Amino acid sequence: MLDILFIRDNPELVEEKSKQKGYDVDIRQLLELDAQRRTRLTQVEELRARRNTLSDSMKGGKPSPEQLEQGRQLKEEIARLEAELGPLEEEFERLLKAVPNMPLEDVPVGATEEENVVAKQVGEPTVFDFAPKNHWEILEPRDMLDKERAAKIAGSRFGYIKGDLVMLQFAIKQFVMDTLTDEKVIAKLIEQNGLHIPAKPFTPVLPPAMLRTEPYQASARLNAEEVTYRAGQPEDDLWLNASAEHTLCTMYWNEILPEDMFPIRYIGFLTSFRREAGTYGKDAEGMIRWHQFDKLEMEVFSTPETGVDEHKLQVAIQEYLVQQLGVPYQVLQKCTFDIGKPNARGIDIECWFPGQQKYRETHTADYMTDYQARDLKTRVRRADGSVELVHTNDATAFALNRISAAIIENYQTADGHVIIPEVLRPYMQNREQI
Repeated sequence: MLDILFIRDNPELVEEKSKQKGYDVDIRQLLELDAQRRTRLTQVEELRARRNTLSDSMKGGKPSPEQLEQGRQLKEEIARLEAELGPLEEEFERLLKAVPNMPLEDVPVGATEEENVVAKQVGEPTVFDFAPKNHWEILEPRDMLDKERAAKIAGSRFGYIKGDLVMLQFAIKQFVMDTLTDEKVIAKLIEQNGLHIPAKPFTPVLPPAMLRTEPYQASARLNAEEVTYRAGQPEDDLWLNASAEHTLCTMYWNEILPEDMFPIRYIGFLTSFRREAGTYGKDAEGMIRWHQFDKLEMEVFSTPETGVDEHKLQVAIQEYLVQQLGVPYQVLQKCTFDIGKPNARGIDIECWFPGQQKYRETHTADYMTDYQARDLKTRVRRADGSVELVHTNDATAFALNRISAAIIENYQTADGHVIIPEVLRPYMQNREQI
């Protein structure tokens, strides 16, 4: 959630920035409800104080009929005001949660994703002396990808991944884990990018694949309409995660953590699930947009003053990983419309897909400032004893299906084989191709 104090002080700015992100929020109504609830809270607190004073005066003696009547009236008045306060609080919270996070100053203003800005391109699009194929045209004939049989038992947008494609994905997973747990690599990227944060390596985590409604809603990531699957029956109160950061960012829900723990850097691996509602006909072929996929995701909790540098570190790590694979890519700075409700800044990396002759999104990096932490109540206790909300960042290391597809298309050979990127060969018995 956005800080209500900030909204009170900057109502026009909040309304303007919300519209830039595509959210038509009623700030005037929100502030009216805020004023009403504060009035009721003050009234309730004053009546409780009067009741406490009355109770103190009755100690040690028999209360008079007047005191008993006064106590009864105070109790009834408090109950009446609390009954009025309940719906006010509920509607106030609903409107407050509808307000998106404010974009940082360097986020381009745009009304569609076409207005995202290409910040840079690295590597030339791969050129072949033959007509390149799409990844599924390489994988299916060699029995490494079987969507037809998966459709029989699970429906569309599922697949069997088999043989060397499994080995390739496991190799990518281990390569990422080795890289992000290497303090020397983290230190080098921090120095190269002029960042002022410690070279603390990432801790590997296998998080839960399900979470309850309350923390999921508090994370601002629950999207039941288009993305998130409900698990089991409603009484189970569980949802399947749509990405590993959803059960990572909620880890410290309702906790105050000591300052010496920060930054907290995690690299999580998890099978994730997405409904992909509204994408009918998009990416029906291949394995770009499935309901089930494995993903490696970075999650960072930081102090407020280091949040932006942690965001830049995650982007630097993403670039480093793609560079090590030797896949051409471009970096996209997402515009206000496309960064998402809880995000203050968003960066995408798009890898080149020769079979499709275009760049496709393979990574995203999201900086939430304290927006996510406010509802999650995840805080840091400073050395001086003060308490503040933490800042959160999450970013893709690799979504294994997508990056595998990018490797296969960029490293394909005329005879239908795939050259294994050198950095992955030690994880695949030093083989050179699949």
